[in-house]
This record gives sequence, C-alpha cells and structure tokens, in this order.
Amino acid sequence: MNKQLVASAALAAVMAAGVVAPAQAAGKEKCYGIAEAGQNDCGNLAGTHSCAGQSTVDNDPGEWKLVAKGTCHDLGGLLKAEAKDKYKQNKG
Repeated sequence: MNKQLVASAALAAVMAAGVVAPAQAAGKEKCYGIAEAGQNDCGNLAGTHSCAGQSTVDNDPGEWKLVAKGTCHDLGGLLKAEAKDKYKQNKG
C-alpha cells in the first residue's frame, strides 16, 4: 500500500512539473514556418526566446505551432529537420 501511495505521489509531482506531455499534444507535431507574429507555441530555433507568443514575424521558419500529425506540409510548413536546414541556409 505504501509503495502505491509513493508511486502515485511521484507521478502527480512529475505531471505537475510538466514533464508528461499534455493530452492535447498527442497526435500532433511541431510545424515550422506557419506561425503568425505572436502566435508561436514555444521557443524558436534561433534560441532568442523560449516562450509562446514571442515571435515577431509572420511565417518565420524558426517559429512553430502544434498541428495535427501529417498536416504540416499541407499548411505550407516545415518539419523540424527541414526548418533547421532552411535556418542554416538563411543564416550562412
């Protein structure tokens, strides 16, 4: 009984810390280059910010939004590896 209680408490702590992905993120993927200014979901490839809503340019290839898995290219976006390649090309 004690082990179960400890395990439950540990799981609750991990979930509260945000280590477990939210249920709404299941079946989604990061899609780069489709976010409007101020509408990105989190940090960018350049590392200039680490929070949602801090993008300053529409369709920046370094900014991303979560979209339904398999729809990124349909929306005109890039998956992470493609976005990294484009970012490197634009930078150098």
